[in-house]
Amino acid sequence: MRAKDRLGQRGEQLAQDYLQRAGAAVLDRNWRCREGELDIVAADGGTLVAVEVKSRGSWDLGHPFEAVDAAKLGRLVRLLGAWASAHGMASCPRRVDVVAVTGPMGSQPVIEHLRGVA
Repeated sequence: MRAKDRLGQRGEQLAQDYLQRAGAAVLDRNWRCREGELDIVAADGGTLVAVEVKSRGSWDLGHPFEAVDAAKLGRLVRLLGAWASAHGMASCPRRVDVVAVTGPMGSQPVIEHLRGVA
């Protein structure tokens, strides 16, 4: 497995652990359909949340949040709607969050969470 893939998997697991400690229930991971993939789908109270996880070994190429542009947010909103419909939860309120996990493998990562970006 490539180092980038290991870093991404580590970031998703750390994000899931972080969300669960914060009281969210993780409902799905790496859900895919024709239009794309959701890293994490969680329930935060009565709200469905699509969580995009961005993992970086450093900030050399910019902050991980910078990788989530308007087009990506629009796709995440559509994907969360598709997930909700496929799971009989189409009427639930929804939001999109982004979790950044920064730090090289083997180090203590920095985890940042932006709620309700879309």
